[in-house]
Amino acid sequence: MNDFMYYNPTKIEFGRAKENNIGKYIKEANIKSVLLVYGTGSIKKNGLYKVIIESLNKYGISYEELDGVVSNPLLSRVKDGIKIVKEKKLQAVLGVGGGSVVDSAKAIAVGAKYDGDVWDFFINKAQISEAIPVFTVMTLAATASEMNGNSVIMNDETSQKYSISSVVVNPVVSVVNPELMASVSKDYLAYSAVDIIAHSIEVYFTATLHPNFSSRIVESIIKTVMETTEVLIKNPDDYDARAEFAWVAIQALNGLTPAGTEGGNFPNHMIEHSLSAIYNVAHGAGLGVVIPAWMKWYESKNPTQFKRFAKEIFNEDDSSKGIKKLEEWFVKIGAPTTLEAAGIPRNGIQELAINANELASLWGIDDIYTTNVIVEILEKA
Repeated sequence: MNDFMYYNPTKIEFGRAKENNIGKYIKEANIKSVLLVYGTGSIKKNGLYKVIIESLNKYGISYEELDGVVSNPLLSRVKDGIKIVKEKKLQAVLGVGGGSVVDSAKAIAVGAKYDGDVWDFFINKAQISEAIPVFTVMTLAATASEMNGNSVIMNDETSQKYSISSVVVNPVVSVVNPELMASVSKDYLAYSAVDIIAHSIEVYFTATLHPNFSSRIVESIIKTVMETTEVLIKNPDDYDARAEFAWVAIQALNGLTPAGTEGGNFPNHMIEHSLSAIYNVAHGAGLGVVIPAWMKWYESKNPTQFKRFAKEIFNEDDSSKGIKKLEEWFVKIGAPTTLEAAGIPRNGIQELAINANELASLWGIDDIYTTNVIVEILEKA
């Protein structure tokens, strides 16, 4: 096992009706004003908005609002939020929604403390050193954004979907009530499941050192995701399955699984970001397309771990059969696994590869993922 430092400052408030206390949690952090960030209106339809406002009012928290955050969150909307925070001198950001809302909240929190263009942080032109506090109430389990410092934003001017990562934007408190996630559609349940698995397997397969314990954690996460997804497809109101799904989603990307590993990277996410950027594909749906294709391309580079995956997850001795079984499971739950199924034309592969290679360069893995290699991977989709 490699040396490591593990630190996660986020407090999780997990369980039924915890959202009623969001004003209390914010007040306990000595915050008196927030920017309330949410999506395209579902929280107003289902009554959550009213609960949040009542809690903020009860504890004397003043607020401004930023709505309209979409599933591939836009830089332009982040900039709108930054402007409100600065003009109104707000002290914190409260994201109520899924990963896209929380990612937007984090980017706003960083930009609120910066005099330049917040995009500078996404292209490594500036380094994050401070941010205003972030709080969250989650309505979707997938990204683990409620317990990490990651934010992925789409630049709607350049069609670049890039990310930042810093512990300074780890939420102070995140409310996770599985009941708030019961209305998630079957499509987005499937996309969420794929996303959680993607978070788990990236380092699992690409690390040059991956301790046995770390592998077992990843395998447990994947098995739990698969089991609970199938339960929830049949019975969306199964609280226990929903709760396990929500909690395991957090474990997949809160810094736990890569602890003690060495040399891992995130090629599936790197390639998928181009699908979302150019064709506005839902992130999890895009990963459903990329993962099997990438696994087929990468299998020979880490045969031991691929064989382990096949055995531990599907009880198969042949690593290729493990890949096939995972791909079949994606199809079973309703996730696309081909470019055609995701509505992406084959003649778009070159453009996707060029876009993805730009991100590979930013992440320092363009020596492996050249434009031609990415084309080769996408051809397998």
